Order: sequence, then C-alpha cells, then structure tokens
Amino acid sequence: MQENCYVVSDESHECVIIDCGAYYDEECEAIDQYTSTNELTPVHLLATHGHLDHNFGNAYIYRTYGLKAEICAEDEELLAKLPQHAQQLFGMDITDEQPPIGRLLQDGDTITFGTHQFEVIRTPGHSHGSALFYCEAEKTVFTGDTLFRMSIGRTDFPEGSWKEMEQSLHYIVARLPKEAVVLPGHGPQTTIADEVTYNPYLRS
Repeated sequence: MQENCYVVSDESHECVIIDCGAYYDEECEAIDQYTSTNELTPVHLLATHGHLDHNFGNAYIYRTYGLKAEICAEDEELLAKLPQHAQQLFGMDITDEQPPIGRLLQDGDTITFGTHQFEVIRTPGHSHGSALFYCEAEKTVFTGDTLFRMSIGRTDFPEGSWKEMEQSLHYIVARLPKEAVVLPGHGPQTTIADEVTYNPYLRS
C-alpha cells in the first residue's frame, strides 16, 4: 500500500517507530536491520491513526522490542479491530496475535525519546483519533493520513468527517510554522509553506 513507516532517532541512539505498516517478512527485517546497523534502541511505537495499513507491523514490533502501539484514545477501537477490517476490506487473514494497545494519547501529550520530544496534535477528519506528531526542535511534523503533498486524507470512511478534516486543516495552518517539514503517511515530503501555497485544500 506504499505506506511510509518512519524510524526517528537522535544522538542518544534511542528511537521511535511511527506507523509501522510492515506486512511482509522482508519489510519487518528491514526495520530490524536498520535499527541494528545504527545501534538504535526503539522506545516508542506510535500510530498516527488506527487504519490497518499503518499498523500491520505492530505485532512484529511487540514481539521484537516489547513495544505496544501508542495511539489517540478515539482510535482505540479501530486499532483493536485490525484483523476484522483486514478481512472485510481486503480478504486478508491476519494470523498474528495482536498485541495489547499501549498508552492512549490525548491532544497536547508529549512523547519523549533521547534528547527530543514530540507534541501530540489531534487532527480528526480521516479518522476520529487521527493525530500529528510534531517535533518543535527540528521543525518537523509527521502527519499520517491527515495531510499529504498537494492532497489530504480521505474522509469517506465510516469514521471520517469532512467537517472535522476542514477544521483540522485550518488548525494545522495556524498552529505550525511555515518552514516546518511535513512527513506524511503516504507519498513524498513537503513543507507547510508549499501546502499553504499550492494544496487546493489549504488555499484560502
């Protein structure tokens, strides 16, 4: 599904894994090889939202590193039903035992690792519990399926809402600096400035 999984680290060698959509063995092994080669210690598994393409690898990460997915409380039920959704939507049988869900995040929470931290910014619209993870020190934001380069996430799922998405997009533009680098859940990176200028959903 060409979903972006991020492994984010600093000089402390602690790291966080964001949106682990690793489904195939080689994808899981790539994460393990990257962390091993760079001598990284994963300390958080974060999910921008509960859709299955962003959480296929949660069971592997739990088995390998003992980390439970941290997700906004509003998407707890969505994540808990990952195997059912995989079967219903794609006819896929998820045989891995799903790990328990970890910390339930709230808007404004802080995620700390190494010498850095993320602020949790809840942005409902694509799902009730969609969120951004913003690192102010690096002016970098991980937007999941809320904001893409020149596009936005779908709102036609049962848990989606165009009204909420519109409100979230206005908040993002007001809240984040224009120079912030945007790392989305699908597709290439961009910046808030470019999206404000060129993204038809953000242009006023």
